Amino acid sequence: MPFTYNRIIRFQDTDAAGVVYFANVLAICHEAYEESLNVSNINLQEFFRNNNFAIPIVHANVDFLRPMFCGDRISINLFPNQLNPQKFEIKYQIITPENETIAKAITKHICIDPNSRTRKELPSQMIDWLQQWSDTNLL
Repeated sequence: MPFTYNRIIRFQDTDAAGVVYFANVLAICHEAYEESLNVSNINLQEFFRNNNFAIPIVHANVDFLRPMFCGDRISINLFPNQLNPQKFEIKYQIITPENETIAKAITKHICIDPNSRTRKELPSQMIDWLQQWSDTNLL
């Protein structure tokens, strides 16, 4: 089952044309990712300041299907999928209250040792998180 994050588009998310600035869509997706970690009882302070592992984003992509404006209510459905013992991806589906898909995004993450910058296996808390929110019906 995917994780769903609800949000209202804010003025700060938009550009001079009044639509969501393209890079802010990834920031909004990252908010959904962080909230899914939080809901899964992963301590965000410990997670993002961990000395044993880091999980940087190594790829990101967004497809826009319709503009988003200040005041729009959106939901972000998050579909994580483990790719190998060190790597996972998250597919995001941004939808309206009427269930219309207005954007899709993907981020790919890799687990590394923060000191040596070498790949390492995902920690058990991330395996648990992946299993909690994974769905075989991916976008």
